[in-house]
Amino acid sequence: MKAKRLWLLLACIVVIFLLSGCWSKKELTDLAIVAALGIDKNEQGRYVGTMQIINPGNVASGLQGGGGSQGPPVSIVTGTGDTIVELSRNTSRKLSRRLYYAHTNLVVISEELAKEESINNILDSLERDAQFRSTAILVIAQGKKASDIVKVLTAIDKIPANKVIKTLRITEKTWGENIAVNVQEAIQTLVSPGKELVVSGFRLRGDAANGKKTENTQQTEPSALLYAGSLAIFKNGKLVNWIDGEASRGSIFLLDKLKASAIAIKWKGKEEAITYELIRQKTKIMAKMENGTPRVSIKVDAEGNLGEIRVPADVTDPDVLLNIEQAIEKEIKKEINQAVQQAQKYKADIFGFGEALHRTNPKAWKKMKSNWNDVYFPEVKTEIVVDAFVRRTGLRNNPHQVNK
Repeated sequence: MKAKRLWLLLACIVVIFLLSGCWSKKELTDLAIVAALGIDKNEQGRYVGTMQIINPGNVASGLQGGGGSQGPPVSIVTGTGDTIVELSRNTSRKLSRRLYYAHTNLVVISEELAKEESINNILDSLERDAQFRSTAILVIAQGKKASDIVKVLTAIDKIPANKVIKTLRITEKTWGENIAVNVQEAIQTLVSPGKELVVSGFRLRGDAANGKKTENTQQTEPSALLYAGSLAIFKNGKLVNWIDGEASRGSIFLLDKLKASAIAIKWKGKEEAITYELIRQKTKIMAKMENGTPRVSIKVDAEGNLGEIRVPADVTDPDVLLNIEQAIEKEIKKEINQAVQQAQKYKADIFGFGEALHRTNPKAWKKMKSNWNDVYFPEVKTEIVVDAFVRRTGLRNNPHQVNK
């Protein structure tokens, strides 16, 4: 019995010496926490990184509503380099703390850079960094430098990076013309055969210079405002063009990521007479070979409520309701057609038609994949079937116009 206790004691002593303790501890006062990273290129062809660094003390006091002088919630630091890693290391000369990317949740790439070279190079360095979050949201600075987007201070959300992400997620859930794509999803799409990348753009309205000042957060109407822009279409990792409006919503339909939207339809000769509030949808894409050419079938099931009726329409009549559903189906089909035509025009299969063909007919795909975007995708014929259902007509059966 004593021998067992002795061996147990020796084992405990050995384990104590093997424990490493807090060998990887990081003090908050030694870290520069990066909330957002903007990437541009200068005239010399070098990368320019703009880091949005959190000022913990100012953010905490701002949230608690304390009085006295209040500094900006974030600071901006820039660095340059021939590679992303080099610019990050080079920035250390301007900081008394170590750059810490574990809380970086936004990556902004300028439109000019995205058009000039493949973003694969940028995402490669981010993915290799064990500290960097692969769930960070990726956006393109539409018509501006990435630094312009990163430097703007926002009023409601103290951390500007959070404002961009939350705006993108809210508009994705309620409007449906934007999509939140993180770094991991972007990389998976870039390496997937038969599908090109699509990313949301973000725009800056107003004076960019005034947007950097704290006064921008102290006005009822800010001098500079960040808002969700169009959808960026990529081909082979490079930005080729933008799509917006109905075509962008049609694209989200095809990507099967539309969560909610408001679709206005024409009724009795009046434009936008009835508004259909989409609450859920499901899109299925099937591809097959027909007479030696690829053909794609698209099936959309939509469900929603009537949100607004601006013309006389007796929605208690089943025939009227059926006609409204048919008008909704026609509108959704039109938007999807617009999206397909735009993508075919730019020769970028962002919907994964090639991916669908790869699943159903690997042999045919093997012959076509090298020229899919340039030769086959622009000529793909589509068959679109939409089934829209009105779940509820609202608390009022008949519009006010019927009673007049």
